[in-house]
Amino acid sequence: MPERPPRLERIFDCYDAPLYFVTFNTHRRRHILANPKIHERFKTFASIGESRGIGVGRYVLMPDHAHLFVRGSTDFVLAQWVRLLKRELSKSIIIERPHWQSGFFDHLIRNSESYSQKWEYVRENPVRANLVSDPEGWPYQGELVRLEALQRL
Repeated sequence: MPERPPRLERIFDCYDAPLYFVTFNTHRRRHILANPKIHERFKTFASIGESRGIGVGRYVLMPDHAHLFVRGSTDFVLAQWVRLLKRELSKSIIIERPHWQSGFFDHLIRNSESYSQKWEYVRENPVRANLVSDPEGWPYQGELVRLEALQRL
C-alpha cells in the first residue's frame, strides 16, 4: 500500500474508523431472520468480532432483512464481514438455500445527526411493519457496543 502524504496522515490520525449503517435482505424476502435462534447466533458472531476490533452497535433483525451499525479496526473490510455474518447466520437456517439476496446496502455515518436519523428509522421498522405497537417491544433488537457517531478532532 503506498504511503500517504504527510498532510493526509495527519487527517487520517484525527478520525476514528468509519461507522457504517448496513442493511441486508433475505432471498426473495423470506421471513427467516426474526427468531431467537438467529438472534443468539447474531449476538455471538458480534461478540467474537469484538476481540478483533469490530463493534456492532445498535441493530434490528426484521423477518426478512437486518439493519445494523458497525465499526471495524483500520484493516476492517465491510464486504468480507457481511459475507461472514451471512454465512454464520445461515448455520441456523434450515430452509433450502439461497438464504440471502446478493450484496448489501451500506451508508457511511458522517455525524451524530445522520446516526440519530438512521437509528430512528431503524427502530420504528417493527412498528411500521405492524409487528409491535411500540419499538421497545420488538425482541430482535439491541445495542451490543456503544458506537460513537462523531469523529474526534
